[in-house]
Amino acid sequence: MKIPDQRLAVLQQRLGHTFRDPTLLACALTHTSYLQEHPATGPGNQRLEFLGDSVLQLILSESLFQLYPDEREGVLSKCRATLTKGRFLSQLARDLGLDAGLRLGQSEEQAGGRLRASILEDALEALTGAIFLDSDFTTVRRVVLGWYGPLAGRLAVLLGEDNPKGRLQELVQPKHGNRALRYEVTHTAGAPHEREYEINVYLHDALLGSGRGSSKKLAEEEAARAALATFTASARPSAQ
Repeated sequence: MKIPDQRLAVLQQRLGHTFRDPTLLACALTHTSYLQEHPATGPGNQRLEFLGDSVLQLILSESLFQLYPDEREGVLSKCRATLTKGRFLSQLARDLGLDAGLRLGQSEEQAGGRLRASILEDALEALTGAIFLDSDFTTVRRVVLGWYGPLAGRLAVLLGEDNPKGRLQELVQPKHGNRALRYEVTHTAGAPHEREYEINVYLHDALLGSGRGSSKKLAEEEAARAALATFTASARPSAQ
């Protein structure tokens, strides 16, 4: 299945890079499940993902090194890890519209692969590698930092979200005690090496939020974030 030219044009506009070699873009969007059904298509995105992961790490390492000249290695490493977490990269991929451009096999498509965090994360890393090969380090650095926006602001938001389960527990505990929250797996999908979980969090028997992730821990954190958003919204004063 060829990706429609119009869809590729829109995607490249959102990415901030027009490919001189469009086959690199197509390769970055091609999951292994698509190759199993279309073996003549060419390579999938695994090699580009390998390259893109290193390019992304270098871009962020250099940028953080310049942004925080007085910080120690440990702090810089934590900041970089926060900016390359799978959950965040998959959300960044959705924001860029990569989910619409993915080439998936029919079985993976039916299993919800277009929304699978691990697939989106891999595609974003592969795309980074593809842009690097299509241009140079200066260009891919500019493009990637454009996706992130100001790093200091992005980190302030992400680090504030680092422990959503703990923040939810702190919010609930004074009134309801230590054991009022319950996390429950409601759905699992995908192959064993690409499992995705859906988890609900309850306050006693009242549903507070739901989340998905490539591990139970990540899905629980997403559910806690959804619950925190509900609490925040309910705490806002109503419009007069």
